Amino acid sequence: MQEQQMADLPAERLTTCPPFTYVGLDVFGPFHVSARRTRGTQPESKCWAILFCCMSSRAVHIEVITSMDTSSCINALRRFFAIRGPAKQLRSDCGTNFIGACKELGLSADQPDSAVQRYLHQQGCSWVFNPPHASHMGGSWERLIGVARRILDSMLRDHSTRLTHEVLCTLMAEVTAILNARPLVPVSNDPENPYILTPSMLLTQKAGAPPPPGDFTDRDLLTKQWRQVQALSNLFWNRWRQAYLSTLQSRKKWTRSHLNLQDGDIVLLKDNQAARNNWPLAVVTKAIPGTDGRVRKVELRTANQGQSKTYLRPVTETVLLLRKD
Repeated sequence: MQEQQMADLPAERLTTCPPFTYVGLDVFGPFHVSARRTRGTQPESKCWAILFCCMSSRAVHIEVITSMDTSSCINALRRFFAIRGPAKQLRSDCGTNFIGACKELGLSADQPDSAVQRYLHQQGCSWVFNPPHASHMGGSWERLIGVARRILDSMLRDHSTRLTHEVLCTLMAEVTAILNARPLVPVSNDPENPYILTPSMLLTQKAGAPPPPGDFTDRDLLTKQWRQVQALSNLFWNRWRQAYLSTLQSRKKWTRSHLNLQDGDIVLLKDNQAARNNWPLAVVTKAIPGTDGRVRKVELRTANQGQSKTYLRPVTETVLLLRKD
């Protein structure tokens, strides 16, 4: 399997700009919520959440959506822009709902002549998609989603709690406050500087929102809805604190530079769905270097039963078999 030295931080991570100017986003869920009570039963529906992560301040914003279609994605984006202001750049994976929203909003590269695209181009707004099967390229927000998703999934699975849409929205607001209260740098030993730098302080110039007074335990999960939310928030906080500490250590992989793939190289595709004795081969049609000259994603062409197809893949999904020269 091919590797390449980890890239430097993108310019969006280091640019001095207002919060949520450069944003990474992804969807997680689903969560089962109870609808209105009918004849003693509570029919359930599904909801998802979109996490927006500021590339510079590392702050997060969560919006709840009721479906995975393009319209729900656009509505969530409009709510996000209404609260946080317009963004100059959005980054995400190649989810079909994101691609559909990108096209309908006129952010797609294949719509250069649309009036919306011209306006957004003048404003410097764009939507960048990571290659398929390359979640590590969205590491700055994928790690936050991964930890939050695991905690929420285990919480709601272990406690068979019936959530309403209102409870879920309030819980996501509390989760947002917890994520934005995490320390960004080591705590200072200077007694003249007792405050901890957090995304919340960068957003509001205030300390994080304090919890409401009172003790909230598992018994509150079956009582009033507002106490149910606080009990779930406390549970998330306890698990988040333990899970987040382990992510503060430095990464230990992709520390060495490797030979770049180049046009014409023959590679073997890593495909977990490949049938037995099927070895999908491909030829590199375009090596895409990063700003440092190292190739981390490539365009590939394969042939299957006489039909040619082109894919965009990270180099970690390929194994070099034969170099062009």
